[in-house]
Amino acid sequence: MPIYEYECTECGEVEEAVQKMTDPPLTRCKKCSGALRKLISHSTFHLKGGGWYSDAYSSPGGGAKTSGGS
Repeated sequence: MPIYEYECTECGEVEEAVQKMTDPPLTRCKKCSGALRKLISHSTFHLKGGGWYSDAYSSPGGGAKTSGGS
């Protein structure tokens, strides 16, 4: 489940909530009962697997091998 961040418009407290995408957004601060606004956070991701970089292009002379004249 995604983690959402909310900031209180009154006290500035930032809180995180683990919610389903279909859950309604939080509206009140736990600390002061002020209104919350949802923050847009940087997402992280990891590329897994060999990928083109480690398979071919990172080694000297790597890449597509061609056979042919000259």
